[in-house]
Amino acid sequence: MASRALNDDEVISEMNKMVAFIKQEALEKARELKVKADEEFAIEKAKLVKQEQQAIDAQYEKKRKGAETAQKIAQSTLTNKSRLKLLQQREEHLQDLFSTARSSIVRLASEEGQYVQFLEGVIVQGLLQLLETDATVRARQKDVGVVQKAVEGASRTYKEVSGRSVKVAIEASLSNELAGGVVIISGSGRISIDNTLDERLRLLEDRMLPEIRFDLFGANDNRKFFT
Repeated sequence: MASRALNDDEVISEMNKMVAFIKQEALEKARELKVKADEEFAIEKAKLVKQEQQAIDAQYEKKRKGAETAQKIAQSTLTNKSRLKLLQQREEHLQDLFSTARSSIVRLASEEGQYVQFLEGVIVQGLLQLLETDATVRARQKDVGVVQKAVEGASRTYKEVSGRSVKVAIEASLSNELAGGVVIISGSGRISIDNTLDERLRLLEDRMLPEIRFDLFGANDNRKFFT
């Protein structure tokens, strides 16, 4: 049986069906594209968010380390300043102590009885070190009188101890700025023994300084070896 031609209503109906089908396919394709676009957008968004988060974390870590370094430097600077201030105060305390000691030896030189006794002792000590027949004792100009007395007594003591006689000359050649004491010179002039109060105090300070520091401030935690 031969197919008949479609009338106008049937043609319109078929066209509507085709349009509806095409439209449906387009909607479905659009939904697929939207879903895919949303997925890609979400992936890209997550990627960008992660990158920004990593950048922020790296910046924060850099700032944190910088702050820690600055804090350590500030703490070290403060510690060093405190240590230097403590050392300065300790040094000032030691200088006060040495100043007091110097005042004491100055008082010794002003008390003739004790001063003559001291001078006799150091002169005998020097003569026994030299063991020569001639010697020169240098003193302050203002000490010439007491040194003369001390030399007389020291010469007698030296002879009693060594069995030898000694001729001692006195020179007023030491500065009056010194605290006192004498310098003993051998007859040949080659040997000099400094028995001034200033030199004996200096030697005592050098020798006793570690013990004085220990007695005043205790053991040094930074010191590993002791003599």
